Amino acid sequence: MPGEKAVTAKRVYDEPSHSDGERVLVDRLWPRGLKKAKAQVDVWLREIAPSNELRKWFHAHADEREQFRKRYIEELHGGEASEALARLRELVHEKGKVTLLFASKNVDYNNATVLQEILSASKRDLRASRPRKSAAVGPQR
Repeated sequence: MPGEKAVTAKRVYDEPSHSDGERVLVDRLWPRGLKKAKAQVDVWLREIAPSNELRKWFHAHADEREQFRKRYIEELHGGEASEALARLRELVHEKGKVTLLFASKNVDYNNATVLQEILSASKRDLRASRPRKSAAVGPQR
């Protein structure tokens, strides 16, 4: 559907595609061994990445996804991370199609997939909060 906002996530090492839309790197560190020209990153939001502490914790506790998600969302509510999340929301609104790029080998669950979930939930919340068109209403008594 034209104008539809879409957020996807994929490894930054995967081939760029025209269907990616705006390519946003959401890692704090530049991906090892990847040249900037090959990565084709449009925007690098370092500040939106989990803190080094949380990143290291999750690496050691990869099975504790819900705890990672909770702690990461808490980080996103403060300081530079909050500003970066607001910028990401603006990009989705402006560009329509955004691909969140990450370097993690875990393609099923990482900070980009949490961000994708947050942005998708925001879209659903916005749609749910819109007033629905009602049937013709007669005069009030």
